[in-house]
Amino acid sequence: MRQVVLDLEESLIRQVANAGMGRSDVLKFWFGESDEVTPAFIREAAARSLSEGETFYAHNLGLAELREAIAAYCSNLRCAGATPVGADRIAITSGGVNALMLAVQAVVDAGDEVVAVTPVWPNLTAQPVIMGAQVRCVSLKPVAGRWQLDMNELLAAVTVRTKLLIVNSPNNPTGWTLSRGEQELLLAHCRKTGTWILADEVYERLYYESSPNGCAPSFLDIALPDDRLMVAHSFSKSFLMTGWRLGWLVLPASATTHMGKLIEFNTSCAPVFIQRAGVVALQRTDEVTPQVVAHLKNCRDTLVPLLQAVPGVELSPAPGGMYAFFRLAGQGDAFETAKRLVVEAGLGLAPGDAFSADRSPAMQGWLRWCFASQDLARLEEGVNRLSSWLARA
Repeated sequence: MRQVVLDLEESLIRQVANAGMGRSDVLKFWFGESDEVTPAFIREAAARSLSEGETFYAHNLGLAELREAIAAYCSNLRCAGATPVGADRIAITSGGVNALMLAVQAVVDAGDEVVAVTPVWPNLTAQPVIMGAQVRCVSLKPVAGRWQLDMNELLAAVTVRTKLLIVNSPNNPTGWTLSRGEQELLLAHCRKTGTWILADEVYERLYYESSPNGCAPSFLDIALPDDRLMVAHSFSKSFLMTGWRLGWLVLPASATTHMGKLIEFNTSCAPVFIQRAGVVALQRTDEVTPQVVAHLKNCRDTLVPLLQAVPGVELSPAPGGMYAFFRLAGQGDAFETAKRLVVEAGLGLAPGDAFSADRSPAMQGWLRWCFASQDLARLEEGVNRLSSWLARA
C-alpha cells in the first residue's frame, strides 16, 4: 500500500464520535448533518424508481433529465448578468465528497503545488495529498470570533507554480464567506497564474445575510464558461439528503467528457433511483430549501447567544453554513477537550484541530457545533451541559 495512504490520519471527528457511539445519553452535534429525515416525496421518488425496475447502469455523467434540472437550478440562482449554466457543463457525482475528489484527480499530479484556505473540512486538504501534491495552507484569522481572510497573503501564495486553489465558501467549520469583491480578485489573479479554482459551494443556500438571489456569492456569478473553475455541489445539506450520496460538478464544457471518463474509473455512475430522487428534489426545491434555511437560521440565532453568555466562550454568528465555531478560553488540546466533553458531559462536538491540515496550534481550544437540530431544546440542553462541565473543569 502507498505510504501516503498508510500515513493518512483517521478523522479526529470520527475518533471523538467513536468515544460516544452506543451511548444514548450523548447529545450528538459532531457531524455536519441535520437530524431531520429527507422529505417523503423525495423518498417516494426513489422507491417508485426501484419498483419500476430502474436498477441498471446510467450514463457516466448522469441522467440527462437530472443534468438539465441542475443546469436550470444553477442558472436560476445566478445574479443578473451571469452566464447561464448549460447541461453540457454538469457532471453528476456520488456525493459532494466524490465531486471534490474527482476534481482533484482531474488536475493534480504528484509533486504539484496546491493552495487551500483553512481551517476547512479535512477531506479538502487530504485529497490532494493522496494524489501526491504539496499542500500550502493560508489560514483565516479570527477577529473577535469572526473569521477574516488576508487577501494579500492568499494572492501572494498563489503563483504560476500553483496548480489548484481550493476554497470552501460558506466555510465549514467557520461559516466565513467570500465577498463578491474577493471572488473577483481571486478569479482575476488565477487567470494570470493559470491556476485552477476548486470552489466547494455546498453551503451556498445556507446563507443568512441579505443577498439578491437568496444565497451566498458564487464564482459562477462572475466566471466565464471556459474559466479554469470547478464548482462542487451536493444535495446533502440544502435538501436534507446526506445519506443519499448525490452531488454534482460544474466545469468547463471542454472538460466534461474527460470528467465522464474519470467517473467511469471511480464509480461508473450514480445509481439511477437516487438520481430520480434528485430530479424530484429540484422540481420541488421551494418546498424544501427555504424551510431548511429558515429553520437553520433559527437554530443559529438560538444557539449563538446562549454560547456567548457562557464565560470564556468566544464566537460571532456565522453568515453561512450550519455550524457555530467557537473558542473555549483556558482549554488546550481541542481533540482532548472534545473527548472529555463526550465522556464527562455527554456532549458531542467536533475538535477544531480536525480542520487544520498542519494541526496548527491556532486551532487549540476551538470546537465546532453543528446546530442543525429539529429540537431547539437540544441546543439549550447542550449549552447547559457545557456550562456545567466548565464549572467543574
